[in-house]
Amino acid sequence: MDASKRQFLKQLTGLTAGASLIPVTQVQATPAGNGKRYGMVIDLRKCIGCQACTVSCSMENLPPVGQFRTTVQQYEVEIENRDTPTQVMLPRLCNHCASPPCIPVCPTQATYQRDDGIVVVDNQQCVGCAYCVQACPYDARFINHDTQTADKCTFCVHRLEVGLLPACVESCVGGARVIGDLNNPHSQARQLMAGHADDIKVLKPEQGTSPQVYYIGLGDEFLDRIDGQPGLWSPAHA
Repeated sequence: MDASKRQFLKQLTGLTAGASLIPVTQVQATPAGNGKRYGMVIDLRKCIGCQACTVSCSMENLPPVGQFRTTVQQYEVEIENRDTPTQVMLPRLCNHCASPPCIPVCPTQATYQRDDGIVVVDNQQCVGCAYCVQACPYDARFINHDTQTADKCTFCVHRLEVGLLPACVESCVGGARVIGDLNNPHSQARQLMAGHADDIKVLKPEQGTSPQVYYIGLGDEFLDRIDGQPGLWSPAHA
């Protein structure tokens, strides 16, 4: 990286990584075009925090040591009338939003959305400015230490294109992660959403990004006010 680019990057501020969760009263797939619209449903009741998804993703996509496209974060949730906090496992990854805020801030159009809704990065176009990293409200992007370009989860699009599941889905021992075409009412993902319509939540819906990663099993008690802010979780591990 040349000196001018390095100096430019040093002027950028980091992204605050709080996880604000608010229930979704109505969930609809947001199609991107008339074909497939990939989305993921994560059943927290089945997640045991084993990090098999984290390991398999790292083996498949080879991010630098210490950087991850997906991981399972552990949070402490304070519940009224309980002496000790409850430990909750929350898988985190790019939400492949229907209205991704990372795209309009990219000065080189390196970040773009495919017709199937998957948000990807063209590393040949990316200059590593980190604008997209700051714009993402889900703390799902990072600047790859090796390539010095933006990096994130891609739903393992290279696997989907040849009929395989994303590494994290394939390796999930509890079957907590399900990916599918949200435009297809017969897909497993859409059937899960329909069967749990009253128990579907997304991260930070107030951001207006229409995230396409949905969670099942996140109880309303986990949305209590902590530190004076609604839906703010206290991370047990940095």
